[in-house]
Amino acid sequence: MTKLLDSIIIDTGSNLRKTLETCLELRSTDPSLETTNVKRLFNGFYEGFPGLTVDLFANSLVISEHDRQRASAEAIHLEIARFYSAALPEVRSVLLKLRHAQDPEQRKGKLILGEELPTFVQENGVNYALNLRLNQDFSFYPDTRNLRHWLSLHMKNARVLNCFAYTGALGIAALAAGAREVIQTDLNQDFLAVAARSQALNHFSGSMRILKQDFYPMVAGFKSQSQLFDCVILDAPLFSRTHRGRVDLLQNWHGLINKVRPLTGHEGWLVAINNALFLPGKDLMESVNKLTADAYLEASEIIPIPGDVSGYAQSVVAFPPADPAPFNHPTKIIIMRACRKDGKRA
Repeated sequence: MTKLLDSIIIDTGSNLRKTLETCLELRSTDPSLETTNVKRLFNGFYEGFPGLTVDLFANSLVISEHDRQRASAEAIHLEIARFYSAALPEVRSVLLKLRHAQDPEQRKGKLILGEELPTFVQENGVNYALNLRLNQDFSFYPDTRNLRHWLSLHMKNARVLNCFAYTGALGIAALAAGAREVIQTDLNQDFLAVAARSQALNHFSGSMRILKQDFYPMVAGFKSQSQLFDCVILDAPLFSRTHRGRVDLLQNWHGLINKVRPLTGHEGWLVAINNALFLPGKDLMESVNKLTADAYLEASEIIPIPGDVSGYAQSVVAFPPADPAPFNHPTKIIIMRACRKDGKRA
């Protein structure tokens, strides 16, 4: 099987094994990864093997295969698993997710090595509950690691609203920073149950409330009650539709921001994430410029995506379909600061 792996020639002109070795070495010398046991070991979309990503969650490896033709190449995936298992002694199990499989269980993942999956991970001393088979994703994302760090520096005593919370990791990071209250909102109760488990794994002084509700009536309800927050986090899906309204990051991101603006207290933070792959960064910044033109919102800073997710200068050989600049990745994170006419704070 080693010969099989070594014979696969990718677009960069080097074999897969050499590419995996190079990318693993770059991660091993990245000091920013020392405080987490979750890291992307290989991003084939940018590092030379389109469709393949490999992530480490504590002692479990997750291989995600997005390539339909390669999905049936079991020998390749097994050899990749063995390569990392030999290189990383902490690996005890390997989960393979076939992202375009017809069988939903294969999309969620099947164990190809080992018998158990971890139930939580750690980052900067915080425990986050984990369910690697919750859906086709992982329940915890390495790409927002720098945002979780930003929250850890700014959320002390804050009141936080986490919209589209998914499994609530951003809200948990705020609680770990000393937020006095975090409200986690999402429509999926299974996702929110992971957030509840994360809270139970830690000892936070602040409170957490889970709210299973559609985004639009939730915002309207808080607005009618004159509720204000020190920080509103908006991490909406690319597209979704309910009878209450539509979410569309390509066509109506600007509108989503305006929905939550009234909930942000004076000098509060509005954290906005847009992960639309085909949205150029300059187009997003044009929208930001419109949002901040009246001076009641101010663009504060851009949060970069970590190098293990975006790839490193020494490893990147391909680029996103739309230029994300001034962001460094299609997952575009911007922090804005609110200024209210009435001066009301949360």
